[in-house]
Amino acid sequence: MPNRKLNKATDQRKAMLRNLTTALIWNGKIVTTETRAKEVRPIAERLITLAVNEYQNSEVVIKKSRNEKQQIIERKVDNDKPGKLHARRRIMAYLYDFPEVKPKDESKADYRKRTKDTAHPVVEKLFREIAPKYEKRNAGGGGGGYTRMMKLGPRRGDAAEMVVLELL
Repeated sequence: MPNRKLNKATDQRKAMLRNLTTALIWNGKIVTTETRAKEVRPIAERLITLAVNEYQNSEVVIKKSRNEKQQIIERKVDNDKPGKLHARRRIMAYLYDFPEVKPKDESKADYRKRTKDTAHPVVEKLFREIAPKYEKRNAGGGGGGYTRMMKLGPRRGDAAEMVVLELL
């Protein structure tokens, strides 16, 4: 089945769909037109299914290193297995990278310390928060079923049908 053109050039359409999908995963819901939501929904569900299938596929490894005083220090590191790494890279290739928002009352040093380990916060949110939440969800036969579309009515101005697309 061919995709909807959405009256956009191919590069603009792909960028818009990537942006909407990233915003849906980051914020949990978006308000958009019905046709755009119908295009974003299968993309988002495919990414969530990929994360759900692979989010537990990691192992804890003890790494030894030396500090400034030449003492051996052991650290526990959570390493991704090849399947999870591949899934993470596929998701990173599609989603845009939103930077974490710095609250006004947080200092620059605290912000850097808090965001030091999260290079891709959207992907981390998908693997750490969203995937465990949907793990036990009965997806039916074909997978998916992670989103809900609720109609809001026509938009004032051009009467385009507006919907809220949200994660369940």
